Amino acid sequence: MATLTPSNSPKVVRRRVSTRRRAGSHLPPNNSQESHDAALYAIRGFLKGHTSYDAFPVSFRLIVLDTKLNVKKALQCLLLNGVVSAPLWNSETSKFAGMLTVLDIIHLIQYYYHTSNYDYAATDVETFRLESLRDIEKELGVATPPLLREHPSSTLYDASKLLIQTHARRLPLLDSDTETGHEVIVSVLTQYRLLKFISINCHKEVQQLHLSLRKLKIGTYVHNSSPGSVSEGHNPYYPIATASLNTPVFDVVHMFSERAISAVPIIDEEGVVVNLYETVDVITLVRLGAYQSLDLTIAEALTQRSPDFPGVVVCTASDSLGTLLQLIKKRRVHRLVVVEGEEEEKKGGKKGRLLGIITLSDVLRYVIGESGIGEGIEREEQKTEEVGSL
Repeated sequence: MATLTPSNSPKVVRRRVSTRRRAGSHLPPNNSQESHDAALYAIRGFLKGHTSYDAFPVSFRLIVLDTKLNVKKALQCLLLNGVVSAPLWNSETSKFAGMLTVLDIIHLIQYYYHTSNYDYAATDVETFRLESLRDIEKELGVATPPLLREHPSSTLYDASKLLIQTHARRLPLLDSDTETGHEVIVSVLTQYRLLKFISINCHKEVQQLHLSLRKLKIGTYVHNSSPGSVSEGHNPYYPIATASLNTPVFDVVHMFSERAISAVPIIDEEGVVVNLYETVDVITLVRLGAYQSLDLTIAEALTQRSPDFPGVVVCTASDSLGTLLQLIKKRRVHRLVVVEGEEEEKKGGKKGRLLGIITLSDVLRYVIGESGIGEGIEREEQKTEEVGSL
């Protein structure tokens, strides 16, 4: 597992003491609430002064899938290109038709698991078209994702607000052809791309975000800090969905679909985090045609995990927001599992035990400012379901 830790302190360089009197600084002290808030204001101002175009990488490729394409070929296309989502295009109307995400495939798996056998599922996926995915959602009773879009010239601040308000993890950017008037899919802005853009371009401000994740109330945390005291039949890690190495894969698939989340912490009998099972792991099984593998335990399924899995990134509630953003700049992170550290251990806790989970949605919501500066992003009781990310 990777651990979120502050970067090493810079080497101290001694210099001659000046006898000149220095002017008083107008900046707030480095480790104060005031300096933290000032950094947030500066970051928001930066986002208001830049457009979505500015966040585009120098070179990128855009995978767009026709709604007439069958699911299996679409899935192979995603995996071969190393992406987990793609815009959909209706070639009959020449219009944008939404996004294909891993969660769509999870819904499809759950539908087949409940309504047919493995052989039928394997055969039907060969012919099942992307345009029929919304019918599956209606059958399962899950909410249809909104048809979001934004213009590339919109400010990053406005794009961020739209992501937050709709609980979306990615935002398609559309323009129009001046000659035909048809829609043109330009790119897709993800939460990760947006936060990485901030961490790269607001380096000084990020360093000022020194307050702890616990104080800022970023993330979703276990309501009861003493899992052993919870009565039998109740989830001691509520509202976070958890599983053990002995949990069947399909039970976790059901959690993905029901809660619209993309990862579940795997814990041992003491609540210590030992791994993380993600929607991408399930997709790998489906691509291999191993539908019956959904009856395997998590421990058995993990042996078939892709060797490209980056590992589980853990942190403690005492780590700072700035350190988290610096990590996003260095590696591709979609979520962090918060575990009990030395501070909790001193109070009788267990080092490494699950304490919470932080998604990119949580981080973006705080940075953009859903609530007032200096306050927690939401009241704890309002955050019982949103624990997933992409």
